[in-house]
Amino acid sequence: MNTQRPLEGITVLDFTRIYSGPYCSMLLGDLGAYVIKVEKKGTGDDSRQFRPKPNIKEGSGYTMYLNRNKKSVELDLKDETARGIIYRLCEKADIVLENYAPGVAKKLGIDYDTLKKYNPQIIYGSISGFGQTGPYRNKAAYDIIAQAMGGYMAVTGPKNGMPIKLGTSVGDSCAGLHMAFALMAAMYYRQRTGIGQYIDISMMDSVFATLENHVMIQTMDHITPVRNGNSNQNAVPFNTFRTSDDYVAIAVANDALFEKFAQAIQRPDLLENPDYKTTNNRKLHEDELTKIVEEWTTKHTTKEVCQIFEDYKIPVGPILGIDQLVEDPHILAREMMIEVDHPYGGKIRMPGCPIKFSETKIDHFAPSSALGADTAQVLREIGGYTQKELEDLAEAGIIPR
Repeated sequence: MNTQRPLEGITVLDFTRIYSGPYCSMLLGDLGAYVIKVEKKGTGDDSRQFRPKPNIKEGSGYTMYLNRNKKSVELDLKDETARGIIYRLCEKADIVLENYAPGVAKKLGIDYDTLKKYNPQIIYGSISGFGQTGPYRNKAAYDIIAQAMGGYMAVTGPKNGMPIKLGTSVGDSCAGLHMAFALMAAMYYRQRTGIGQYIDISMMDSVFATLENHVMIQTMDHITPVRNGNSNQNAVPFNTFRTSDDYVAIAVANDALFEKFAQAIQRPDLLENPDYKTTNNRKLHEDELTKIVEEWTTKHTTKEVCQIFEDYKIPVGPILGIDQLVEDPHILAREMMIEVDHPYGGKIRMPGCPIKFSETKIDHFAPSSALGADTAQVLREIGGYTQKELEDLAEAGIIPR
């Protein structure tokens, strides 16, 4: 297996903070890119103050995960000399990434139109709540707002109950994933044409684009999808069900699986009932079929239900808690829990990289840096600054000593 990672040789100038952008640049760093995280002088990324164990200088657990494999550069971007440093670094960068509100990068003098003067081939990505155009462009947003306005909350939650956001900030991560994909597509385009470009990714767009078939149900069937707990829009039984000791998730997605399901619960009579013969009919009679399913599942433990259905190759699974997942044998076998020897936190366990290649191993996870700790190194290695220049910048208070 080749020890070289796929993105080695790619330099990323990263102005992002909190989640959407840092998740994107973390993936790039995991894959070998040289990621330069530019942080606000004095306070750095807001996530340095998040749980667990907030610490502005050394970083929190939140920071330690999302900002591994990155170099921290501390600058006041409102300072003209600091902006000059950015322009010099930009000349050697392949990608610039930011997730400020629209217009902020331009005010700071680090927008696409400005930076492409220093590097015409630069690929510049902007993540924001609602994008750089449209009537909502200046509206403030965090993940919950994107989930609310993008459609997730309209279809998430109990039937006839209040709308619920998904348990994690998937609007952020979804935008970060779309941006990572777009950056790689732009890199490929530049490789063929020599032309860089600007990429605009919106959290609301990303949420809306991942509504599965809900939009098509609206536009083709003229039925507005609504909250319906954990049930599926199409298939039954496809839900979470009570067991004698907890809950279990069962996914019977087609007629062939339903035949196996009826055999597994020893109810062959269900196959003769016209109400349950097809997927569409089962959906029309979902409430009564759900009662039949739970009459059976509540007589068994979650472990028993899983074992019975797995024997029949029916998709089934327990509701695993985070405490169980961090010790789960499959997660461990897939190297999805890694240990990073952190200079400030000791040996820290965190999620690994979900991308698995056949020819390159993703197993290098450098610890996140203290605020500004890599400033001189980055300026020397990427910007070509001499020792005298670095000393002068430190003396003037532009970079940390």
